[in-house]
Amino acid sequence: MLKISLTRRLVLSVFAASIAAVASVPLTAFAYDEASTSAINLDAKQIALKGYDAVAYFSVGAPTLGNAHFSAKHGAATYHFANAENRAKFIANPEHFAPQFGGFCAMGVALEKKLDGDPQAWRVVDNKLYLNVNKDIQKKWLENVPGNLKTAQGNWPTIKDKTPNSL
Repeated sequence: MLKISLTRRLVLSVFAASIAAVASVPLTAFAYDEASTSAINLDAKQIALKGYDAVAYFSVGAPTLGNAHFSAKHGAATYHFANAENRAKFIANPEHFAPQFGGFCAMGVALEKKLDGDPQAWRVVDNKLYLNVNKDIQKKWLENVPGNLKTAQGNWPTIKDKTPNSL
């Protein structure tokens, strides 16, 4: 009887911890437009990366706000850059610099979700830019980057054209 009671408590505590973890993701963590089927995370003005310079993650190694004066379109998205040189680099090779999974949270994609990517919670892995919904989730993602990327890459083709609120 004591074993059953301890097992039941363990199961209940794991369940409670799981609920708490899900509840801790703020509602604003979802993509800007939860009804959008876009595979790119854009704001209302079709700006990607919330206006941050995609090239700066590689050249400066830090999130750097872009300037609308130095912008370029790639697909449905407009990207802003800190300077003309970064804009030129992006135009020459947008697939290299554009964030993976359309700028949605890499850990979210691994969990079959399209969560908003935070330009401050980023990592370049194998010369590709990945965002996470926040730095706490990023810590979890960093515990197993190869495994999480493999899972996310498998999930992305299935979820990329779905609305965040349908997942």
